[in-house]
Amino acid sequence: MSTDAGGPAGWLPAALNQGWTYRDRIGPAAAALSALDYYATHHPHSDRQEWGGRLQAGEITRNGLRLEADQILAAGDRLAWRRPPWLEPAVPSSWRLVYDDDDLHVIDKPAGLPVMPAGGFLEHTLLRMLERAVAPPPRPVHRLGRFTTGLLVCARQASTRAWLSAQLREGSSALASGCRKVYRALVVPGVVVGAIGEPLQLTTPIGRLPHPLLGSIWTAAADGLPARSSLTLLERRAEADLVEVEIATGRPHQIRIHCAALGAPLLGDPLYLPGGGVRTTVLPGEGGYRLHAHRLELRRPDGSSLLLAAEAAAALRRSGEA
Repeated sequence: MSTDAGGPAGWLPAALNQGWTYRDRIGPAAAALSALDYYATHHPHSDRQEWGGRLQAGEITRNGLRLEADQILAAGDRLAWRRPPWLEPAVPSSWRLVYDDDDLHVIDKPAGLPVMPAGGFLEHTLLRMLERAVAPPPRPVHRLGRFTTGLLVCARQASTRAWLSAQLREGSSALASGCRKVYRALVVPGVVVGAIGEPLQLTTPIGRLPHPLLGSIWTAAADGLPARSSLTLLERRAEADLVEVEIATGRPHQIRIHCAALGAPLLGDPLYLPGGGVRTTVLPGEGGYRLHAHRLELRRPDGSSLLLAAEAAAALRRSGEA
C-alpha cells in the first residue's frame, strides 16, 4: 500500500516556507551577556556578525519589542528571532504503509525525508505531511535519520506514544518490554572480525561533544550515556560488508557512532570517522550511507506481540535473499 502526501510523482518540490520564530528565555548564567554575544555563543551556526545583520534587519525582539541595538540581557528576558521564509529542498512525499489500527501507524520511510523539523527543514517533514493529511494525525514516536530508511512508528493517541517511546528508547535492555529493533547496514569492508553470524557486542558510550557548526554533536564519548548494540556480520563483500545491528538502547545516531567506534563506519558516512569522532565540517543530516530499519518487535500493553518488517533494498540483502 502506498500513501502519497502530495507533490508530483511522489515528491514535494522545493518551495519557500512561511518562516519561523525561534524563542529563547535567558537564564541566570547568560544574564551578563549582550544579545549578540548570547546568540553567537548559544546558536553558533551563525557568527556574531551574521546575528548583527539580523538585529539590524529588525528580526530580533526582546520581551516582545524590536531590539534596536545590542543590549545587555537580564535573567528572565525572552528573546525571539523571526527567521524570514527560506527555501526548503525537494523531499519524497510518498511512502509505504506497513501497519495501521486507527491508533498505531507504521510506515516504511524513504531516504531523504526528514521526520521532524530541524536542520533547515520545517514544512518538508514527515510530521507536517501527516498533520496535513488526516485528523487526528498520527505523530512520530521516534526519529530516523533523514537518509535512514525503513520502519518508522507513529501513533495517534498520547498514551500510545508514551508507552511506545519508553520501549523504543530502552529497547531490550528492559526485558519485560519485549522490544527488538533490528537494522541492516553497509560498513567499510575488512574491519569486522569474527565468523559470519556471530554477534559482536558494542558498548561505546555516546554523549555530546563540542562542534563548530552546531555547538555540540552526538558522538563517542567516554563519559557519555550507556549504549548497547549487537552487530552481526551477514556477508563479506569487496566493496562493503553487510551487517545486521540490533540496538538495545535508542541513543541518537547510535548505529553510525558504534560502527565508527569499532573502526568500520557506515560506507559513505560523511560525518563519523573510524574511532567514533566526527568531521567538523559536516552536519548529521548529510547522506551517503545505507542504513535501514528492517525489523521491529513490540509488546502491546495487553501483552501480545506485534512483529513488523520493511523489505530492504537489494544492496542490503544477502546473496540469494528474496
